[in-house]
Amino acid sequence: MQRRKMRMMLAGGLMLALSGCGTSGPGSAAALRRIVGTDLIGARGATAEDQRRIDRTAVGLCAGGVWTRQECGQHGGGR
Repeated sequence: MQRRKMRMMLAGGLMLALSGCGTSGPGSAAALRRIVGTDLIGARGATAEDQRRIDRTAVGLCAGGVWTRQECGQHGGGR
């Protein structure tokens, strides 16, 4: 259940990030790629390595200001 919730949060965050790009336009696709990263590609949450990839993506979303401080705090359930 926790992984599903986390996946939904990641998907929602990515949708918000991408929809924001459609309305205001990013500086460049390369800049968005640096913020979000490419670690999530192929990750399914089935292994510890997948979880690390998801975590690295969440770090990029938090550092890039895509997610709020509260949303970032919810990622990982306080781990």
